[in-house]
Amino acid sequence: MAGMQKRYDWAALRARIDRYEKLMRLDKPIGILLLLWPTLWAVWLSGRGEPSWVVAWIFTLGTVLMRSAGCVINDYADRKFDPHVERTKNRPLAAGTVSGKEALGLFAFLVFLSFLLILPFRSWYVVGLSAVALFLAASYPYTKRFLAIPQAYLGVAFGFGMPMAYAVQQGSIPAEAWWLLLANVFWAVAYDTEYAMVDRADDLKIGIKTSAITFGRYDVAAVMACYALTLGLIAWVGFRAGLGALFCAGIGVSAGIAVYHYTLIRDREPARCFKAFLHNNWIGASIFAGIVLDYALRGRLG
Repeated sequence: MAGMQKRYDWAALRARIDRYEKLMRLDKPIGILLLLWPTLWAVWLSGRGEPSWVVAWIFTLGTVLMRSAGCVINDYADRKFDPHVERTKNRPLAAGTVSGKEALGLFAFLVFLSFLLILPFRSWYVVGLSAVALFLAASYPYTKRFLAIPQAYLGVAFGFGMPMAYAVQQGSIPAEAWWLLLANVFWAVAYDTEYAMVDRADDLKIGIKTSAITFGRYDVAAVMACYALTLGLIAWVGFRAGLGALFCAGIGVSAGIAVYHYTLIRDREPARCFKAFLHNNWIGASIFAGIVLDYALRGRLG
């Protein structure tokens, strides 16, 4: 009996861990990547192509933890809405396999781990910025009740690691960090509008506000305009930082990917809109590759 009980306990533990992984969306890494690429842009730019590897790893782990925490608090906030949306009705909180109390405990644990990560920086300035980042991430889900374009708030919330990277590596936050954050806001509006186009019918029924609903029949045009603004701002920051041909190539590849996304979303077919959303990973990766390779080439030639 004891052996059976022990096997049962391990099975129950594995099942609980699996539910927590789904709550944190660790089974869907696209969200982590969409947060990680802008953070790494800022880490490399603020380090002028030679960032501290300790800083790079801390910001990478911090991105994973804060994105996971953001997913948990998002599902907690939406636990009464998600059961009525086809795409989200099977999420752990919506399905009742994880309790609200468990979700809040997991959120607090993830935040605590994130706080431990920044202690090596020994900076109250960075601690203060992390508190702002936490507030933004925790409050974002509730903005869907009253903001017409909550995705813009999302871009600030999940892009706040960008000014933090400058604060850590340069001791201050120059204007270029805020321009990068603004570029991330436009990018978040672009890809999350594609995401919201999938759920538009359900969101209209339950009264959730999204950019896809706000833009209405101009949703595709708005997405493309946001892509253009994103790439324009990043290009401007890169040129001011002295980046050259390889950086331009990365921007050019990203522009080509954005045009491909237009072919996916122009008919507003949900599955193709979702495909465009997922494909945004390659925009972020192309920009990052351009930044890294351009700095590497300059270092070799120098």
